[in-house]
Amino acid sequence: MEPRRRLVQGLAARLPFHYGWVILALVCLAGFTRQGSALGTLSLFVEPMIGEFGWSHTSISAAVSVGGILGALIAPALGSFLDRNGARAVLLLAVLLTAGSTFLLSFSQSLAWFFVFYCVARMSFAGPYDLGIYGSVVNWFYRRRAFATSVVTLAQMIGLVIMPLVAYFVMQAAGWRSAWAAVGATVLVVGFLPVWLLHVRRPEDLGQRLEGAPESPAATSVTSSPEPAYTRAQALATPAFWLLGLFTLLAFPVQAGISLHQAPLLIERGLAPGVAAAAVSMFALSSATAGFAYGFWPRRVPLRFALLLTGVVLGASCLAMANVASPLQAYFAASLLGAGVGGLLTMLPIAWADYFGRSSYGAIRGVALGFQVAGQALGPVLSGVLRDWTGDYGASLATFAGLAVAAGVMAVFAKPPRRSRG
Repeated sequence: MEPRRRLVQGLAARLPFHYGWVILALVCLAGFTRQGSALGTLSLFVEPMIGEFGWSHTSISAAVSVGGILGALIAPALGSFLDRNGARAVLLLAVLLTAGSTFLLSFSQSLAWFFVFYCVARMSFAGPYDLGIYGSVVNWFYRRRAFATSVVTLAQMIGLVIMPLVAYFVMQAAGWRSAWAAVGATVLVVGFLPVWLLHVRRPEDLGQRLEGAPESPAATSVTSSPEPAYTRAQALATPAFWLLGLFTLLAFPVQAGISLHQAPLLIERGLAPGVAAAAVSMFALSSATAGFAYGFWPRRVPLRFALLLTGVVLGASCLAMANVASPLQAYFAASLLGAGVGGLLTMLPIAWADYFGRSSYGAIRGVALGFQVAGQALGPVLSGVLRDWTGDYGASLATFAGLAVAAGVMAVFAKPPRRSRG
């Protein structure tokens, strides 16, 4: 038996609690490092890089979109790989791609160089990270899945508070190139070794049950899980899949379009770069708080109403952002946006898992990521094009408000499919 496996089995045998909580800690570390290529982090680099190279806002946005599309293209195959082999390799791939590509961005001399390496970082964010993080949670937690997902959202948002601050302070001291290098080093140090050493595919691999599953001798395999067990083909045949997909397609342009342009938007409104950086961190803090709070959403209240609430809050944040004229208003608008995004990031993965189960979660989520990535690809480009065309961000914010309302309408109709058990 290999040393790593002996280490994990020995640790699992000695722990006074379920090994899923170790998995959750590992996933939180990975979620923290995911923010190295987050739009909130990139937003702090937009003005310095445009100022040095003269690039347009649209060209920066295009790199975000292309990277997201690449993530969507690899997601179906990666999701099937995850179902067969577990999330460990997927998370390690995500960390290495993000650490390497963000470090190499410090050597940018041309738009082509930036485009290639930020596309790689964004591909990792959109595909491997998403599948590895939520695939881990779904495969280890059942009864406390919502709570575990909210903790992961909290960890990711803590990363989104800290990563922009790391970038900002290094940028102030040594320039944007050193800031990219610092981001890459942080991702590698925090994210790689713990996941490599301690991550395990599923509780059954350690002789344990899915957290919260009935204590029965038969509950030792994925097929005996107490939840639904849809295959990818079965899920695609349900109205619920497509309604959740439409909700995703409408909501994520708002999340991505404002997140990337949040700092430039506030600077354009006459606020200082330090205020913009603080607002980005306020957005992340609000996302963390809201995401954690959503983890206590009552099981008796349908998840689609939680998704409706996120759509309403996202729409309100667009209107607030359009009227920012002071630091206090900036912090309020950023906090409102964070509340909507935190709910979105927590409740949507729970909906996919609760509606369709964990046996083919990777394959189903791999296809569903196409909706998410399409929305995240559309949002930054739409915001950048409208900004360059009209001269300000007013038109893009009005568009995003409409999309958020439409997403809320889709959520109301996204009822769970009839249960299909393996």
